[in-house]
Amino acid sequence: MYEASNAGVKIELIVRGICCLRAGVPGMSENITVRSILGRYLEHSRIYRFAHGFDNQSPLHLIGSADLMGRNLDGRVEVLVPLTHPKHRAWLDKVIGFLIAEDVSHFALGSDNSWSKVSDGERMGDAQQSLHEWVVATQLR
Repeated sequence: MYEASNAGVKIELIVRGICCLRAGVPGMSENITVRSILGRYLEHSRIYRFAHGFDNQSPLHLIGSADLMGRNLDGRVEVLVPLTHPKHRAWLDKVIGFLIAEDVSHFALGSDNSWSKVSDGERMGDAQQSLHEWVVATQLR
């Protein structure tokens, strides 16, 4: 990821809590941002989206079975599955949109490896609540 960042690739990570990556370090990872969204749901998505990975013109969407941590990858088989149907890809983009919106409360990882809460009181939204409401409304159609 550091090599991609240094090549100018913008990388946005949404993690549950633990992150060994150094984000926003000049000359190393200035194109990487890391945020954590804590809320109602403990479980979280394992979505990977590469902007030009599907056919060099459109995003590649993958869903996975585990976090990319040693305890999940060493001595076990974990899978990433591509989603190619346009409806499914649009759904994942909607989910990611809720999570990376600028107006939702979250924690941001600084270049010094410290977390800071990004919130503006009443004006900041709740990504998980918005996602929940969208899913419920979608299922009732």
